[in-house]
Amino acid sequence: MSRRALDLTIYSLPFLLVVGVFVFYPLIANFYYSFQAFSAFSPTMRPVGLENYARLMNDPVIRIAFVNVGLYAALSVLCQVAFGLVLAAILSQAFLGRWARFLQAFFFLPVVMSITVIAFVFTFFYDPMTGLINELLAAVGLGAWQRAWLGESATAIYAVIAVSQWQSIGYVMMLFVVAIQGIPRDLYEAAELDGAGPVAQFFYITVPQVREMLIVATVITVTGSITVFSEPHILTGGGPGNSSTVLATYMYRSAFFRDEMGYAAAIASVIFVATMMVSLLQLRLFGKAK
Repeated sequence: MSRRALDLTIYSLPFLLVVGVFVFYPLIANFYYSFQAFSAFSPTMRPVGLENYARLMNDPVIRIAFVNVGLYAALSVLCQVAFGLVLAAILSQAFLGRWARFLQAFFFLPVVMSITVIAFVFTFFYDPMTGLINELLAAVGLGAWQRAWLGESATAIYAVIAVSQWQSIGYVMMLFVVAIQGIPRDLYEAAELDGAGPVAQFFYITVPQVREMLIVATVITVTGSITVFSEPHILTGGGPGNSSTVLATYMYRSAFFRDEMGYAAAIASVIFVATMMVSLLQLRLFGKAK
């Protein structure tokens, strides 16, 4: 082995060790556990083959969780990616001057806040008796629209999703702000000379030029929707019933409430496979991003 190859191997060892211990070993171990039936308080494991996965195929709660994750992903792409790009384009306009930095920091502020704190604050907003949302609806004459937002099956998942959008849109916005700042200003100046307005410049210059960031933001948003846990767990616990259950909350309940660790490991494997498949599909459809 040459000196250079030896140096590269030595410098790579810490990285490979960390990735092996904290990434690949847990993945392999979880996949192994998914073929077992065992309790968290018992060292004994009973091999069950594909029984856990067969149960997943017939579990109605899993179907509800997948539907909710699909809603999460679709609305997140619409709100975070689409609106985040529009917001970034607006906040990158020269006429805002020094206000641009302030407004960017203002919209980014929820990102650095604890999601636990945000979720607890929104429980007061959603309160059916004294919540801010119902109070505002009553004040503008829309009292018939008042709901127990987190307590009704028809609205619980949408109320949870709304909290995620408010908290995360600033992060996606800043990704697009960075991408827009890298666009040559000559393109906009030439477009203005040709008579293109702000809307035309957005669709014909901004959107094509930030295509790679658009792919990255979409992948991050969709994979985050598949693995979402904190918001539904804190706000509703997956209820009422299972109306706001997502894959991660169902995995948590299976592991720590029903003590079905093998079944929970199978759900975790499904989450991993679904995340990988969606990410690869998006990259295949939109092309590889740098």
